[in-house]
Amino acid sequence: MGACLGVCSLLSCVSCLCGSAPCLLCGCCPSAKNSTVSRLLFTFFLFLGTLVSIIMIIPGVEKELHKLPGFCEGSSSGVLGVQAHVDCGSFLGHKAVYRMGFALAAFFFLFAVLTVCVRSSRDPRAALQNGFWFFKFLVLVGITVGAFYIPDGAFTSVWFYFGVVGSFLFILIQLILLIDFAHSWSQVWLRNAGESNAKGWYAALCIITSIFYASSIAAAVLLYIYYTKPQDCTEGKVLISINLILCLIVSAVSILPKIQEAQPHSGLLQASLITLYTFYVTWSALANVPTRTCNPTLLVRNSTGSAVATQLQTTWWDAPSIVGLIIFILCTLFISLRSSDHPQVNKLMLTEEGAGAQGEGAPPGGSPRAYDNEQDGVSYSYSFFHLCLLLASLYIMMTLTNWYRPDEDLQVLRSPWTAVWVKICSSWAGLLLYLWTLVAPLVLPNRDFS
Repeated sequence: MGACLGVCSLLSCVSCLCGSAPCLLCGCCPSAKNSTVSRLLFTFFLFLGTLVSIIMIIPGVEKELHKLPGFCEGSSSGVLGVQAHVDCGSFLGHKAVYRMGFALAAFFFLFAVLTVCVRSSRDPRAALQNGFWFFKFLVLVGITVGAFYIPDGAFTSVWFYFGVVGSFLFILIQLILLIDFAHSWSQVWLRNAGESNAKGWYAALCIITSIFYASSIAAAVLLYIYYTKPQDCTEGKVLISINLILCLIVSAVSILPKIQEAQPHSGLLQASLITLYTFYVTWSALANVPTRTCNPTLLVRNSTGSAVATQLQTTWWDAPSIVGLIIFILCTLFISLRSSDHPQVNKLMLTEEGAGAQGEGAPPGGSPRAYDNEQDGVSYSYSFFHLCLLLASLYIMMTLTNWYRPDEDLQVLRSPWTAVWVKICSSWAGLLLYLWTLVAPLVLPNRDFS
């Protein structure tokens, strides 16, 4: 009897996976807005693909990938028709991550196209966004299986550049979310301090700000010590110094009287958090410098050195990759769960707060099921959300492979200067964006930046 009840309960959950947008007939769905549940489930698909990618680059699993039919066919033609005789057995984990990234990107691109200009849940295409989850899973599995049959050829080399561009754009999205989070954090704490007249909130602000700046200074010193040499590594010295100067500039600008008058909630908390993130990006960039003398982690993570020339390892778990993975998880959850407190950020992220976010259509009595809150208007842009997940899949693909690319001549994985400059340019773009949020009310006094 208990087994029968368990089967019935399982079947009710399966019906939820196969059901339509509101999932009104399913008791196993949470009592939440349908828009939130949909975003979380798509994010779950992204995390599932990420988990599969991580498993595939585990050395024990990577050695078994050659058994997949059509995955490793030996030598093939390279970019622009140049023959590239590559021992693809040396890059199995790398190739598997690229194909998993391609499958995720293709999946989210498909739904970005299918949900263009959906204005409310009354649009028949809204059911594609908010329902039929079992069939979506089957589509993702089908695309993934097909991706592993893509001929070797120039796929890896070409897809590398797609990953570079997508990762650059996702880093910019990370910076936008970080700036918004820093502003919201500062506003909440200052508001609490003003309402309670307690000095504890101000003390907490000072302590957190000091910790961030102390961590940034320590990071800069360590970068100078480990990624530069007294008579060499000019590029590293210049890049660290430029970012250090830019961080000092934005920190000074954030506390100028004119800025404080225009934006009372701006201050060193936001600047310290942006500074700390900037030095993380700088660290990640320097970890991709292809010169062994200027990059102490290159010998461990690359196969260019004669000492490890016979051990063509393609998997690494270094600190920049781990931090990047954590930031990736936090940012994708942030995109899925939260609308910004700032209208300008909502416009930039195409989040229409208030359009369908008031809970219309909520079932009476708090029934434990997902309900449709988008009958009058969607609470976010479906297409833009999928584009964000598409960029996130490219970013995690590059992160798990450490932005390395195969060298067809030497049959090794190299770290190109392209990765260094993309990361450094993204850090500069983030600092300029934060600087603009500070000076925009002064430059454009007639616009509302509240």
